[in-house]
Amino acid sequence: MNGAPVRVLVVDDQRVVREGLASLLGLISGIEVLGTAADGEEAIAAVEQLRPEVVLMDLRMPRCDGVEATRRLRLSHPDVKVVVLTTYADDRSVLDALRAGARGFLTKDAGAEEIRDAIAAVRRGEAAIDPVVQHHLVDAVARSSRQGQDSVRPELPDGLTEREAEVLALIADGLSNTDIAARLVVSEATVKSHVNHLFTKTGSRDRAQAVAYAYRHGLTGKK
Repeated sequence: MNGAPVRVLVVDDQRVVREGLASLLGLISGIEVLGTAADGEEAIAAVEQLRPEVVLMDLRMPRCDGVEATRRLRLSHPDVKVVVLTTYADDRSVLDALRAGARGFLTKDAGAEEIRDAIAAVRRGEAAIDPVVQHHLVDAVARSSRQGQDSVRPELPDGLTEREAEVLALIADGLSNTDIAARLVVSEATVKSHVNHLFTKTGSRDRAQAVAYAYRHGLTGKK
């Protein structure tokens, strides 16, 4: 890497992983590790304080997961680039992270050189996607395209996002926030955030009104 070192923040809920990554990256020329964080909430606070250029972000974390943290960072600090480093490379994880604003996506099988190259790439404004992840992404886009040829999904009402509509359907199915978090593999805090947003958008004061709204607009999972 040429020029000043890339300022990096490492985010992972497992202490041994984040400290190991921080130590590993600290040995690589051209990278300056500013600090670490144990979840998305800590990551957002650390970005505000330390001003990194790149955040190396885990996905599955308590309180605030990597997808939600990435989404919030894109809004509050759009110049900060997020590279996801996770065990999970399923279609949903990849698409959710990229839609949230991640510029890179690596699995934890990645070596030091791959991580270094991904950090350098996103700093240049490029994307950095692991080849295994690219395969999942291509498959997901292809499936989405085939589904789109069969039927065009109507626009969601009142500005609901796809994830908010998904949470609303699960509420209509009778799931609690805890159940929804387990189903979607996100934190309860993330689910609560989605619920609060969809309540505001739909004008619902409670879950009963939200369920009624879901049935009126055909947003339940039941046919």
